[in-house]
Parts: sequence; structure tokens; C-alpha cells
Amino acid sequence: MKKASTAKESKRQRKPGVSTLLGSYLLRHAQTLIYSLGQLLRTPFSLLMTTAVIGIALALPTGLQVVLKNAELLSGKIDSAAQISLFLKKGASEAQAKQLAERLEAMPEISKVHFINKQAALKEFKQNAGFAEAMQALKENPLPHVIVIQPSISHTGETTMQKLLGRLQNMLHVDVAQLDEEWIKRLYTIMDFIKRGVWLLGSMLGLAVLLVVGNTIRLAIQNRRDEIVIVKLIGGTDAFIRRPFLYTGFWYGLFGALIAFILISIALLLLNDPIERLAQLYYSDVLLSSLDFQTTLALFGSGIVLGLAGSWLAVSRHLRDIEPK
Repeated sequence: MKKASTAKESKRQRKPGVSTLLGSYLLRHAQTLIYSLGQLLRTPFSLLMTTAVIGIALALPTGLQVVLKNAELLSGKIDSAAQISLFLKKGASEAQAKQLAERLEAMPEISKVHFINKQAALKEFKQNAGFAEAMQALKENPLPHVIVIQPSISHTGETTMQKLLGRLQNMLHVDVAQLDEEWIKRLYTIMDFIKRGVWLLGSMLGLAVLLVVGNTIRLAIQNRRDEIVIVKLIGGTDAFIRRPFLYTGFWYGLFGALIAFILISIALLLLNDPIERLAQLYYSDVLLSSLDFQTTLALFGSGIVLGLAGSWLAVSRHLRDIEPK
């Protein structure tokens, strides 16, 4: 009885714990990850060509997305951006108008406030419209005080602009709040068209990355066909055989995203100087913003996911066709 209980206790002691199994599992995956990288580095030219194609495919939609963000930033900062003109009531005095302008300047939705009194407006109207003689025949100035408002960049969307316009229209001493709605609609229609074009281009190029990775993994499977047959003969599972090919797809996606990041950074660096000169013409200090953390994370994440997905599809399709005879 003592011997039987001792044998049971020794079996329990020999049974590996969860931490040991997890450590062994992670170690096998780490070994396969490094092994797959070593296999790729044996043919550096082939690796460079494949990852360059993936990098260009990833760089195009990501670069366009960055340019689109910069275009929105630039359109919000140049002087010709959307403005709201507040025409005050005739009974509003200049002191009341200036007080209203100070209140508006403190609002977070508003970036700049420019007050034009009715005397300055009349003088400008005479100079620009060519009606100086006709205006002199009038006994009093018919023009009201005007406050010109430029919304902040974060409130230049069509919906937010309409809400801001409604609030301004209901303010004290305001007679008419006017916004160039057609200009706003045209601008954001173009922006929406470009955004959808970027998503469509990104989807098509994402499919291209899947095909490139899938075809590359298919060739690798065919080149290692005899090795796969031998592994299956000695009892190797499909998961064991599939693992190095999946990590190969991981490396393709990672290196492709890295090349895309370098290409976009170089392109932004080359475009920064002419954009800076263009901004100076509009008395602005806009500079092209580089890839932010969120965009960079999305770039590398999409590259790795596409690499893994293309590899998985290729292995799932062609591994079933290789069986020992």
C-alpha cells in the first residue's frame, strides 16, 4: 500500500504545471518565429522585392490619408477658410458691438473675431463698389456694424458649423448671421469623395497584399513539399507544419509596413518645403504633420494582419493537397 501511494505521489510530482506548459508553448513559438526569420534572410533579395511591393501597396492609401488630414488642417488655417459674418441690428451701438465681439472671442468654437464698424464698412464699400457718389447722396449710413468670425479647426465640419450659425443668429444685437453654405457644401463634398476614394484604394491594395503574400507562401510550400511529407509521416500535425509559414507571413507584413513608413516619411519631408512656401503666401504657419501614433499603429497593424491572413489562406488551401502516399 505504501509503495502504491508513493508511486501515485511521484506521478503527481512529475506532472508539469500550467506555468511550465505555457513557458514551453511560448518557447516553441519564439523558436519558430526566429527560424522563419532566418529562412527569409537566406534570400535577402527575394525578401526585399516582396516586402517592397507590400510596402508600396500599404504606403499609397496611408500616404493619401495623411495628405488628406494635412489638407483639412491647411484649409482650416488659411485666410480663405469658411467665415461667418454677423450683421448687427441698426440700433446696436459701437460699444455694444465691441462687447459682443469680446464675448465671441472667448468662445472655444471660434478662432478669430474681426470687428468692422459701420464707418469703416462704408469707406470700404465706397472704395470697392464704385458707388461713392451715390452713397454721398444718402443722409445717413445705411450699413450696420459687422463682426466677421472664423471658426476653430475642430468646429469646421458642416454639422458643427450649422449649429454654431444657429447659436449666433439668436444672440443679442445680431440681425443676420450669414455663412457661405454653398462653399462649405462643395468643400466637404470633395473631402468626402476623397475619403471614400482612399478607402476604396486601400481595400483594393489590401487585396493585392493578400495575393502577393499568398502566392509567395504557396511557392514556399511547394519548395518544401518533400519536407512537409516527411513531417506528416512521423506524426507532425497540420498546426505544427502551418506555424512557420504563418510567421513568415507575419515578417512579410511587418517589413512591408516598415518600408511603407519610410516611404511616407521621405515623401512628407520632400513636400514640407513647398507646402511651407504655399502657407506663407496665405500668411499662415502650416507645416505638414508626420505620421502620428494612431496612424503608425494602424499601418503596422494592417500590414501584419494582411501578412498573416494571406499566409493563412495559402497554407489552408495548399496544405491539404500534400499527403503522404
